[in-house]
Amino acid sequence: MTANKAPPAGFETSPDGTHAVLTQPIESSPNDERSYRLVRLNNDLEVLLIHDAKADKSAAALDVHVGHLSDPDNLQGLAHYLEHLLFLGTDKYPGENEYKEFLAQHAGRSNAYTSLNNTNFHFEVGHAHLERALDRFAQFFISPAFNESCTDREVRAVDSEFKRNLQMDNRRLFQLGKHLSGRNHPYWHFGTGNLITLKDLPEEEGIKPRDELIKFYHKYYSSNIMKLAIVGRESLDELTGWAVEKFSAIRNLEIAPPSYPGPPLTPKELLSMSYVKPVKDIRTLEVKFPFPDTSRHYTLQPSQYITHVVGHEGSGSILALLKRKGWASEISAGKASGGLGFEFMSFVVSLTKEGLLHCEEIIEIIFQYIKLLQKEGVEPHVWDEVTSLASMAFRFKEMMQPAEYVVDCAEALQKGFAPEWTLSGSELIRGNDPKLVQEFINELKVDTWVGRIVTQDLSVVPGGEFTQAERWYGTEYHVAPVSPALLDRLRNHLELHSELHMPLPNEYLPKDFETHKIPTSTPLTHPILIKHTPLTRLWHKKDDIFWVPKVNIKFSLTSPLAAANPSNLVKSMLYVALVKDALNEDTYAAQMAGLSYTLDSSIHGIQLAIRGYNDKALLLLEKVIHAMHTLQIEPDRFSRVRDQVERTYRNVYLANPSQHAVFYLQYIHQEKLWTFMERLDALESIVTLEEVQSFYPEMLKRLHVEGLVHGNMDRSLALKASEIVENGLGQPRPLVPSELTAMRSLILPEGCQAVFQSDTPDPSNLNSGIEYYIQMEHVPTSLHLSSSDKISSTITKNDRKTTRVLTQILAQIIQEPCFHQLRTTEQLGYIVQSGVRTFDSITGIRIIVQSERDPRYIETRIESFLQTRIHDLLINTMTEEDFRRQVQSLIDKKLKKDMRLKEESSRYWKQITNGFYDFDEVKEDVEVMKAVKLEDARAFFLEWVLPGAPRVKKVSVHIRSQKLIKPKDVEVEVKVSEEREKVSEEREVFALKEGTYLIKDVVAFKASLDLSRAPTPVVDLLRYSHL
Repeated sequence: MTANKAPPAGFETSPDGTHAVLTQPIESSPNDERSYRLVRLNNDLEVLLIHDAKADKSAAALDVHVGHLSDPDNLQGLAHYLEHLLFLGTDKYPGENEYKEFLAQHAGRSNAYTSLNNTNFHFEVGHAHLERALDRFAQFFISPAFNESCTDREVRAVDSEFKRNLQMDNRRLFQLGKHLSGRNHPYWHFGTGNLITLKDLPEEEGIKPRDELIKFYHKYYSSNIMKLAIVGRESLDELTGWAVEKFSAIRNLEIAPPSYPGPPLTPKELLSMSYVKPVKDIRTLEVKFPFPDTSRHYTLQPSQYITHVVGHEGSGSILALLKRKGWASEISAGKASGGLGFEFMSFVVSLTKEGLLHCEEIIEIIFQYIKLLQKEGVEPHVWDEVTSLASMAFRFKEMMQPAEYVVDCAEALQKGFAPEWTLSGSELIRGNDPKLVQEFINELKVDTWVGRIVTQDLSVVPGGEFTQAERWYGTEYHVAPVSPALLDRLRNHLELHSELHMPLPNEYLPKDFETHKIPTSTPLTHPILIKHTPLTRLWHKKDDIFWVPKVNIKFSLTSPLAAANPSNLVKSMLYVALVKDALNEDTYAAQMAGLSYTLDSSIHGIQLAIRGYNDKALLLLEKVIHAMHTLQIEPDRFSRVRDQVERTYRNVYLANPSQHAVFYLQYIHQEKLWTFMERLDALESIVTLEEVQSFYPEMLKRLHVEGLVHGNMDRSLALKASEIVENGLGQPRPLVPSELTAMRSLILPEGCQAVFQSDTPDPSNLNSGIEYYIQMEHVPTSLHLSSSDKISSTITKNDRKTTRVLTQILAQIIQEPCFHQLRTTEQLGYIVQSGVRTFDSITGIRIIVQSERDPRYIETRIESFLQTRIHDLLINTMTEEDFRRQVQSLIDKKLKKDMRLKEESSRYWKQITNGFYDFDEVKEDVEVMKAVKLEDARAFFLEWVLPGAPRVKKVSVHIRSQKLIKPKDVEVEVKVSEEREKVSEEREVFALKEGTYLIKDVVAFKASLDLSRAPTPVVDLLRYSHL
């Protein structure tokens, strides 16, 4: 649309002629208090403006209708590479970290992603800074700089991202599925890209990747295939003005979104079975169908009905039958990743060892159920359930965080919904057309599917070996035709198993949605203690903010037996897994009706949570508690669940190195924690179900119960929830007070410079990982806040609060420069993170890096960063105004409103379970932050953070790749303050710094350390009581 062009149907031109406005109101959830306007600028960019008067964060997302399916065959990963580059400077704002630095200083963050058909850029920022953030953001799409130094360096960031993903089975399986598709469709492309596809191969062919990247940008980054969503406190008129002012300059090439010829799977690829070797010990069977693009039929969402029925887990389902046979533990059904003009329908079964031997029978059962579905068609009661659940979810939809919400909105604008249904198009099912739905059901044909068996067991692979390897990830696989005998049975001898039937009516569908809303201008800021007995402490808060018919019920069942030793911890984990498995068939209906539960074991005991619509919440709680108390373990179930737990422990060893580093730092700090090898050893000694059957009643015999009921439930129903727990578990005896002492953390001595080293358990992983941690002591009396500041005496006397605040402020200041220096400039690795990490009452600053480089070298770069970049920033260049801006950014983050009931519940539950019950923590932290001066932060940094300072307490965990080799000598440009200095690495630094203590025996090291104070309530809990 241009100024001279007629507006599209349903729009009218604005008085000033700069845009057109949708005349119809946009349908939104009745629970949504925001207001909306959809406009189309003169360059045909559609913009959804969202006014949220209560927003403390503003956000925007721009979605471009082009993704990696549009990559040239000889430059795969180009769309993803371009996504990376747009963050690194524009003509108007040339600084390569200017955008991210601006956001970091104003409580913001940003991200982007590239998919098959779309590239999405988004940010959020403190509400007062939206206009300036939008001005920077818009320039990505008007005049990006594409600096040559950045383009060459950022290709290495893409390569690091690829190498991070190398050992991830989900990435490997996704790419293999693409690799096994037809070559006449770009679905086979390698979307991530790496150094080979984006630099080495193109340069060998005389192609200049930077030139091609700029051509790609100018070919596809057109305003008419972009969609923008903006949310802010400003009026719709003001937001509209900003959109027009800042985004109208994006070029309109008047292009159509890219489209692709034919389906990715042709007759040549269909009716094949691939056998795939995973990295982790997983066993799955997948049956995947090419499926028509359903986007034109969004008002009916036919795939929703199919996946609801085939993926059902209740009585009469595929999973119920497979579990009874001992062949499977889980099933999932859904539309797999597709693109414009094509989709896939996929059914994935998680197999037991026995199930792996019966894959053909399982495939037959899947097709039996499909045949049942095709015969029965659209059953009215099931269709009504699917449509009512969708309607209910939309009616009571809770708010999302601004950045996530605008991403969803920008994506929705690309889906071709009627403009007035932009928000509801993917959520509501309108009308009833059984004939059309039946047509889609009939697309699940016996002759148009592919199968995939994922296993490390060669005995099920034809020929006994994986004969091929996918090019980029190296995934080993073998492909064979589906057996003629199986096809014959599917085509000619398919008889419905007697246990299979359509889903039964759902007893958990809620009927009562009354919230009894009583508006209040001063909502409670903490839950109320309504029960305090030797056995139970119960907290309650009737929702007075969100007014949705939902509740969160949480119970922590503390038992000293649960983790007295590794064997007990494993038994409690087996017990929890067995209860969940026994409940699955009955509770799946609750999950479908928007009511779910979680049951977990930990070193403290058992944690139970119920979440969802409150109408049937106590019914679900009763069922779970009854199952916990009366569990009778069946041999087949025990064997299946034990196998799942064992594989979970074994697969932990194949996690990324940075994850191992995170775990081992916790292991070093926590008073009692069992390694996964210790747990696995304990599991190997638990060979009979009788051991668990006799253990769990003893564990539940003596408990301490702590609970929280928060949401649309009054005090009497909250008390009833605690009675259900107490009575349902047979009235456990209470623990004595001495058994309730919280676990403590270990305090490093002043001057500690310790390192724990270990190799990655996965010999194939190229990456190493490090977590560098500086532990903070309580602030000594010599460090004090300015006496003129008005701070409550309780705060100034509480060293823990002052330490926590100063640590958080320094972490805030460090965060953006850390990412820019170590990742963007030095290209040490794709994963670079920094922030605060807390162990009970101990707090500290962490820096995590995952890299192909030796962790000992990475540690030298981290310390150099702190000694130069941060030291210079804090001591020499930061002004009081700069400091206040950083502190205010942190305050804005801490004061961010809860967007939904779940977030508020989690905040209360964290304070209850950490033992401090500090419901005013945020308010008091902000009070201290407002009074802290730059001189306080400088003194704290010099004494407790700066590497080499005599009181600094540092421990780092190095997880080294078994493939670690010395890299070629390189020259890295390191930016320090305003200058750039070259650091020549003539050799890799393999030696640990002088004075470093190498932890060879973690148990002995922990035994030499002092323990922190145990967490205790910061105030008398009776202050919160209404007993």
